[in-house]
Amino acid sequence: MKFKKLVAVLSTVMLIGAMTVGCAKPAETTAPAASTEEAAPAPAAEAEAKPEEAPKNEKLVVGFAQIGQESGWRDAETWSILNTAEEIGVDLKFSDGQQKQENQIKAIRTFIQQEVDVIGVAPVVETGWETVFKEAKDAGIPIVLVDRRAAVPEDLYAGFIGSDFILEGQSAAKEMATLLGNKGNIVELQGTVGASAATDRMTGFTDELKNYPDMKILASQTGDFTRAKGKEVMEAFLKAYPGEINGVYAHNDDMALGAIEAIKDAGLKPGTDIKVVSIDGVKGIFEAMAAGEANVTVECNPLLGPQFFKAAQDLKDGKTIEKWIKSDEGIFRQETAKDDLPNRKY
Repeated sequence: MKFKKLVAVLSTVMLIGAMTVGCAKPAETTAPAASTEEAAPAPAAEAEAKPEEAPKNEKLVVGFAQIGQESGWRDAETWSILNTAEEIGVDLKFSDGQQKQENQIKAIRTFIQQEVDVIGVAPVVETGWETVFKEAKDAGIPIVLVDRRAAVPEDLYAGFIGSDFILEGQSAAKEMATLLGNKGNIVELQGTVGASAATDRMTGFTDELKNYPDMKILASQTGDFTRAKGKEVMEAFLKAYPGEINGVYAHNDDMALGAIEAIKDAGLKPGTDIKVVSIDGVKGIFEAMAAGEANVTVECNPLLGPQFFKAAQDLKDGKTIEKWIKSDEGIFRQETAKDDLPNRKY
C-alpha cells in the first residue's frame, strides 16, 4: 500500500533525524560580549515609545514516541501526527518504537536531552514507565499520553488523549448480544498483553457479558493487534471448537480481518455463520462489512494529531489541560457500511 509505505519511510527518516540530533554533542555557543560604549541618548519621542515585546509564539518543539506500525489504525494515527505537525509548523522529533518498550524509553530520554517542549507517547504497555516519566518531570518537560494509558501516578503526566476503552468493550458486547439473539459461544482475540487498550476492552466486554447468562466466551487469546496473528489464533480456535463458535470479538479490526480469512479458509461464511464484531473503524473493516463478511465495528478514532498539538501548545503556553481529552467516536454496522465507506478517512 503506497500510503503505508509512505508512513514507514517518513517514520524511519524522522527517527534517524531525531536520534542523530539526540546523540550528537550540542554545539557550544558563546553569548556576545556586552558593549562597553555608552549608548547615545534616545530622542524624546523614541524614549516615550513602548519597547517591542518578544515574540510570544516561538516554534513548538515536540517529541513523539510511537508504538510502531502494527495495524492500519496505527498507520492512520502516525499520519495524523506527521501531517498535522507539518501543516501547523511544529518542530517534531518522531520515533518508531517497533513494538518495543525499551525503544520508546530510549526515545523519551533522547527527547529530554534535546530539551523539547512537550513529549507525546503512545505506551506499548501500561507498566514500566515511572522512572523515565519522572526524568521528564524533573527536566520540566510535560508528557501527554496518546491513545493508550500508562500505570503511573497522575502527577507524572499532563493528560491523556484518547478513547474510553472499557466503554468500547461494553458496546461490542451489546452489539454481539443483538447479533446472536442473546445466546451463543464467542471467541476473543485480545490485543497486546499489558496494553491498556487490550486490558480495558477485555474488561468492558466481560463485564457487560454478565448481563447475558446464555452467552459465554469459549476461548480468549492474544493476537497482538496484528492481522497475521489474528488469523493464526482464529485458525486454532476453529480447530479446537469445530461447529461451536457463533461469534468472534476482536480487540481491533486488523485481527478481525485476519479472523475473517481463517473463517473463509475453513469453508464457513464470516458475518453469517460466525458473527464478527471488532473495534477501531478502519477502511478495511468497512469493506468487509459492505461485502457481508463482518457485522459491527466500534469506532476508536486515530486522527488525534490536532488534539495532541493543541494540548502541546497549551502546555508550552503555561496552561493546564484536561486530564482526559476524549475523542469523538461512533458505532458502525453492516447495514450502513456501503454508505459510510466513502466518508472514511483511514
